[in-house]
Amino acid sequence: AYGPTESTVNITDHHLDGTEEGSVPIGRPFANTQVYVLDSALRPVPPGVTGELYLAGEQLARGYHGRTALTAERFTANPHSTTPGTRMYRTGDLAHWNAHGHLTYDGRTDHQIKLRGHR
Repeated sequence: AYGPTESTVNITDHHLDGTEEGSVPIGRPFANTQVYVLDSALRPVPPGVTGELYLAGEQLARGYHGRTALTAERFTANPHSTTPGTRMYRTGDLAHWNAHGHLTYDGRTDHQIKLRGHR
């Protein structure tokens, strides 16, 4: 399972069957969850092309408590939704869709790490 703290933690999942080669996919999104792999202009990238991972749906947090600037930076308007006012979360993770329609994690856009639960 994959998911950041800014959501309900689990956003995607992938069941291992032993046939995976190379990077293990992080899977497909759960119900009521939208996952986008986007370029710098917030356009979807084709399968196999790495882009930044964005999340949307009912499971997103409203933002960071007491950190309005960071909230505005990471929780942005969702241009891919037909519902006005919906947001998506910019994860900072890089990913691509593989040939089987699963997400594969490709790294970070920055040098962030988590150590004992702290960034």
